[in-house]
Amino acid sequence: MSETHKIGWRTATSLVIANMVGTGVFTSLGFQLATVQNTWSIGLLWVLGGGLALIGAFTMAELGTHYRHENGGDYIFISRGLHPFLGYLSAWVSLVGGFAAPVAIAGKAMEAYLSPFDQTWLGTANSRWLTVVLVLLIGLMHSVSLRHSSVFQNATTLLKIVFVAVLLAVGFAAAPSEPNALRFGAGVSDEVFTSGFAVSLLYVTYAYTGWNAAAYIVAEIRDPRHNLPRALLLGTGVVTVLYVALQLVFLRLASLDQLRNQADVAVLAFQHGFGTTASKWISIGIAVQLLATMSSYVWVGARVTSRMAADFPLWRYFAVVSPQQVPVRAIWLQVGVTLLLLFSGTLEQVLLCTSFVLQLMGTLAVASLLRTPRRPDDFPSPFRPYLQWAYIGFSLFVLAFIISDRPVESLIGLGVVVVGGATYWIKPPDQTRVRPQTQSTYE
Repeated sequence: MSETHKIGWRTATSLVIANMVGTGVFTSLGFQLATVQNTWSIGLLWVLGGGLALIGAFTMAELGTHYRHENGGDYIFISRGLHPFLGYLSAWVSLVGGFAAPVAIAGKAMEAYLSPFDQTWLGTANSRWLTVVLVLLIGLMHSVSLRHSSVFQNATTLLKIVFVAVLLAVGFAAAPSEPNALRFGAGVSDEVFTSGFAVSLLYVTYAYTGWNAAAYIVAEIRDPRHNLPRALLLGTGVVTVLYVALQLVFLRLASLDQLRNQADVAVLAFQHGFGTTASKWISIGIAVQLLATMSSYVWVGARVTSRMAADFPLWRYFAVVSPQQVPVRAIWLQVGVTLLLLFSGTLEQVLLCTSFVLQLMGTLAVASLLRTPRRPDDFPSPFRPYLQWAYIGFSLFVLAFIISDRPVESLIGLGVVVVGGATYWIKPPDQTRVRPQTQSTYE
């Protein structure tokens, strides 16, 4: 792939931001307020979440620059740093739980946020078909060329950022509601060292998911030694600031009783502050900004599948790329799986069953850095390996919580991994390895 057909740091950064900012930031606060109500504690939650994401971004920046000529992200990192079998499992889990399911879930969330308009111009049945059309159009847009993907991703991410900026501007410009949920008194230490704070941090880490997006397509980034770290770190930093600011807006526009244990805190806060009409526009704004999220997962996920398929004859069909170096077949495989999940009616179960194994695979990706020797031209992750061990320690806590809270779903997820693992040993008669498409085009 020539340098002129690669993306710069701006597009890579927009990919990171689009992956991270989905629905979590607009819904998590209500559940946190059930046990954590001091505003300093809430701010600390979101700063800690940003710090953990930043550790991951530093780690992926070094791993990405180490394997700068290969797409695939976690699949490459785990395969090379730990074992090819573990890398294969990560790609298997990512195909359904890591990328297709989030697109389908975002589509379902879009339908829910458009529901206030169902009785006027959309209709419940039509909202589902609107989602299907949007998923197909996103797949089509990413099937043409990297330039088309870049333009579409930048445009939809710009809409996302403008929407969030408007929320912040309007929210801070308005006078605080009376009463409101801001609580700046003492008692932070009483909340921080509680199980409720730990559970709330789990919601926050979910909202920060996606900080590693650009590392999956490092081979498509121009000058990855400089642009990949810039995209990962800048994207994560911007999102952290936006997340903290949004929580302050929600807290100042509504009361504690109005927000506590509620999912749609963004809609409820602006409804209380500005009325029902404003809440409808907030709903449609959240729905529209999800386009960038869906687009980013389609773009990234197909690269993982295509790269894995290049190594295994069983998946060879999906390793083929177009003359424009786009993995079209892998894109439409992911679109197909997304549509199946969209109509299955079991998205929540899929999410619960894969949350444990997705967290496990992400931990393995970070751990792979500990067994990857640093080269002079790699981006140096600071305080290596202490930051990585801190991340792994927290992740083990998350894994323990998930398996104790959802043992059945966690075991089902592990069962899916076992089934995928069995396919690792299936070898068709022609066992010729497919050469990775991203390696032959570099000088």
